[in-house]
Amino acid sequence: MNRKMKDYIVKGKKVFVGLEDSKKTWKISARSEGMEIHYTAMPAKYAGLREYLFRKYPSCEITVIYEAGFKGFGLHDQLMSDGIRCIVTPPNKVTQEKDCRVKTDKVDARRLAKVLEQGDYKACSVPDKERREDRQVCRAMNQVQGEITRVKNRIRKFFDANGYAEAFPAGEWGEPQYAKVRTMELPPALKLTLDTYFSMLDKFKELRKKLHKEIMAMAKKDRYAEAVRIIKSIAGVGKLTAIRLVLEWGEDMGTRFRSGGSLACFSGLTQCEYSTGERIHKGRITRQGRGYIRSWLIQCAWMCIKRDPAMLEAYQRIAKNTASKKKAIVAIARKLVVRLWTCLHTKTEYAVGVVE
Repeated sequence: MNRKMKDYIVKGKKVFVGLEDSKKTWKISARSEGMEIHYTAMPAKYAGLREYLFRKYPSCEITVIYEAGFKGFGLHDQLMSDGIRCIVTPPNKVTQEKDCRVKTDKVDARRLAKVLEQGDYKACSVPDKERREDRQVCRAMNQVQGEITRVKNRIRKFFDANGYAEAFPAGEWGEPQYAKVRTMELPPALKLTLDTYFSMLDKFKELRKKLHKEIMAMAKKDRYAEAVRIIKSIAGVGKLTAIRLVLEWGEDMGTRFRSGGSLACFSGLTQCEYSTGERIHKGRITRQGRGYIRSWLIQCAWMCIKRDPAMLEAYQRIAKNTASKKKAIVAIARKLVVRLWTCLHTKTEYAVGVVE
């Protein structure tokens, strides 16, 4: 097809652009009226993409789709600010043929353009810039906590590797033990190593304290305050977890998700199922979404059954039926998410259940 014919086809038409994002190169496939009208590759620089779209498709209604990835939503913001509609889709939600055995950036770009044109896609809810920046503080704190855990593990392994394991049996490491070994008499080389570990530990704890203070200050912002108040009313959920959930899922999660089940599915706490015909097979939870958020919810579930008689009764019943306390507490975490959504959707605080 010659260039004049392509220009005629897209003149004043809708153009659907699939963009496969990578660090150095963008692969781009453009479709209109059921056919691919152009494919190209270019350096991953927004100025070049903008010039390409406005030069190649003037007077057209352009929509761009790309998969959420390591670059976040910066490209989305730039396209939208220039008046170009942009869709960000989760990578695991992009449909493809069952017999597809080839995966390249070119194939992915063409598949994205095709699902965009057909409307067969799911879009991410793109947080505004303020919440993305606030959320980053929350995630930094989570990373710092991970570093604290790693350093503590190094300290324990340090004593195991150097013949002091008997002094601290497994399972007996707590803050008193760490305070005790800090001043322990050791050979110079080992003492230097231990002091280095504790310097790292102290630094990370200081950073965690600083980030914690900032996150708690965010909880008082007008845009988050009401959602935090409602979530904090749920048995087992503290203020820190409340603001973290708001930053991760948005203060509008009560209206953005159509039901509590949808939010539970989004959190990865819904049971997976592989069924066909007469055969029904249900497996573990889907583990969709971020694992650390599920860990917060599991911790809250353990606290909830101590404070809410109805949840405790449900936990005991599920544990008895499944013969698994782990499955029971995951089920309680899912119930907690459903109730969280209900409270936010109705804008009412949580009421502790009573077993009749």
